[in-house]
Amino acid sequence: MEKFPPRRFRLKTGEELEIREAAPQDAGALLDYVEAISAESDNLTFGPGEFALTLTQEQEYLAAMQKRSNSIYLVGVLGEELVSSLSFAGGLRRRMIHAGEFGMSVRKGHWNKGIGAAMLGAFLDWCRHTGEIRKVNLRVRVDNQAAIHLYTKFGFKLEGRRSREFYLGGEFKDIFLMGLEID
Repeated sequence: MEKFPPRRFRLKTGEELEIREAAPQDAGALLDYVEAISAESDNLTFGPGEFALTLTQEQEYLAAMQKRSNSIYLVGVLGEELVSSLSFAGGLRRRMIHAGEFGMSVRKGHWNKGIGAAMLGAFLDWCRHTGEIRKVNLRVRVDNQAAIHLYTKFGFKLEGRRSREFYLGGEFKDIFLMGLEID
């Protein structure tokens, strides 16, 4: 049985989004994607040129993610274009294996189409079906209202605030820590 069978979602625009697990052969496209999104949003932890993985390192990372039962790397594809990604890494030790943190991004040209909601919904369905994932955590800038609204809509709760997590344009930015308990 596949870890994550590919799924298709009809977006608000009528376009069909395919969500599937990333594979080592996606490494080149993912590195291009990451470089593109790094220039489109200040909500990421890195900027242009700062995501310093080689093609081989990215391939090895994706292969390792496929092997871990409590971790996943999803991509969203419209036609042939990679438009979104979501990665989740569960704990490595027995006491922490049930919990982890995810990060998600969508190409700016595709914001407000429902891609984030489709990705998050598919990911949380996977979490519930693993029987292993019991807690999902995330970090989000306190001024990223669109993301906070999405996470709250899916049941995430505010669990804390961390100050000065980002430094952008000469200003510090705080983040919220949010979490969702999986039953």
